[in-house]
Amino acid sequence: MLDIHKFPCLNDNYGYLVHEPTSGQTVAIDTPDAQKYLAEAAAKGWTITAIWNTHWHPDHAGGNLAIKEATGCEIIGPAGEAAKIPGLDRAVKEGDVVDLGPLKARVLDVPGHTLGHIAYVLEDAAAAFVGDSVFALGCGRVFEGTMDMMWNSLSKIKALPPKTRLFCAHEYTESNARFAITIEPDNAALQDYVAWVKERRAEGLSTVPPVLEKELATNPFLRADVPALQAAMGHPGDTVATFAEIRGRKDRF
Repeated sequence: MLDIHKFPCLNDNYGYLVHEPTSGQTVAIDTPDAQKYLAEAAAKGWTITAIWNTHWHPDHAGGNLAIKEATGCEIIGPAGEAAKIPGLDRAVKEGDVVDLGPLKARVLDVPGHTLGHIAYVLEDAAAAFVGDSVFALGCGRVFEGTMDMMWNSLSKIKALPPKTRLFCAHEYTESNARFAITIEPDNAALQDYVAWVKERRAEGLSTVPPVLEKELATNPFLRADVPALQAAMGHPGDTVATFAEIRGRKDRF
């Protein structure tokens, strides 16, 4: 079945190479560091055949041209940011499907962090490549969009099958955990998660990818529709205002 190879790059990014053995195709999910991606692919005996970009930020698309020059791969990326994606061959948006051998990934529009941000959902592999839209115990800063837009995007991710693994782009979980417990200090599932994160990071181990089911029970940004949390944040009955309150607190944390 699908082989997903994760490796650290830059300061706190994760790189992903997704290999489908029957076709021999290998997709690079974003390109923070071209040379690291090429070296990791070579070590696996894989050739990168496509790049799937989630958004235009340089730590996600900065290695596109070097990898394309080395491999001749196809670059697929968000239609809403087509002018900003180096070397783009195919622009995609929600409703489109991209192939990886016999597998199909559907594209979700998840704007907020950037206006054209997309995610790739491989439901047969219980995997979603979500870029900077959502993190373990966190979500992306709302740089270009609105709070309403970002909540709508997170709602799409919340609606994926509970066992979906969220392959996010950064190892931010320890700082996210320190913040999350200030929002829901009595959440027993969150308390357990925070302890696990501390243990993992103390040993230098990854906390990614989180599983959606666990995030729904613990990630404050995905829980802005929980009435008790809305009341605690001072916005009973208002999901977007609650989300905005939590995001604002994290920005100042």
